[in-house]
Amino acid sequence: MFTGLVEEIGTVKTMLKGRNSYELTITANKILDDLKVGDSVCTQGACLTVTHIRNHEFTVDVMSETVIRTNFSQLKPGHHVNLERAMKLSDRLGGHLVSGHIDGTGTIASITKDDIAHRFSITAEVALIQQLIPKGSIAIDGISLTLVTVNAQSFEMSVIPHTASKTTLLHKKVNDTVNIETDMIGKFVYRFLQTNQTQNNNQNKSSIDMGFLAKNGFL
Repeated sequence: MFTGLVEEIGTVKTMLKGRNSYELTITANKILDDLKVGDSVCTQGACLTVTHIRNHEFTVDVMSETVIRTNFSQLKPGHHVNLERAMKLSDRLGGHLVSGHIDGTGTIASITKDDIAHRFSITAEVALIQQLIPKGSIAIDGISLTLVTVNAQSFEMSVIPHTASKTTLLHKKVNDTVNIETDMIGKFVYRFLQTNQTQNNNQNKSSIDMGFLAKNGFL
C-alpha cells in the first residue's frame, strides 16, 4: 500500500523486453536506503517487486497484465519515473490510499498555467470517468492528486509547484499518456452499485414472463 506522495524521481537505466513483459533497471538514491529484494516499489503508479539491488539501482519485473494496463510500453532508457516505497503502518497518510494497481491510462488534452499552479485536463475511458467525483482523489503516475472537475469524457486536476517539482508531471506534454488509479473507496462503491443494479434488472426480468401474465389473467 502507498500514499501517492512521491519520494524520488528515478531514471530508467535499462529495459529488457520479454515476449509480453519487461525487466526494468532503475537508478535511484533515497529509496535505496532500506530497500530489500522482495519489497514493493510504486513505479510510475504501478506496484512492482524488487528482484535485484546494486549500487544506486534496482531491478523490477513488469508482467504482461501490467504492460496492458499501463503506459510502460512507451518507457525508454533515460525516461524519468516516480518512485515511492510501500508505506509503514506508523506513517502519516498525507495523500490517500493507493494500491499501485493501475486501472487504465488517460491522455493529456491540455496543460495550462493557473496562477502558481498547472492545470491538467485528461481524457479517459468512460468506465474510469464514472468512478470519479469532483474534489475526490486520484493517482496519476503514482501521484496523489485532487480532482477539480469531472466531465463526461475528461477530468481536470490542479498541480501545485511543490508537487510539480518533485514528480515527473512537468516532463509531460499534450497527447502523452498517464497511468490512472481511481480512488479505492470510490471503486468499491461503484462496483457495489453496478452489481446491485444488475441483480435488480435480472430479478425484474425474471419475475414477469409469459407464465406470470397467463396466471394473472393478462393472456
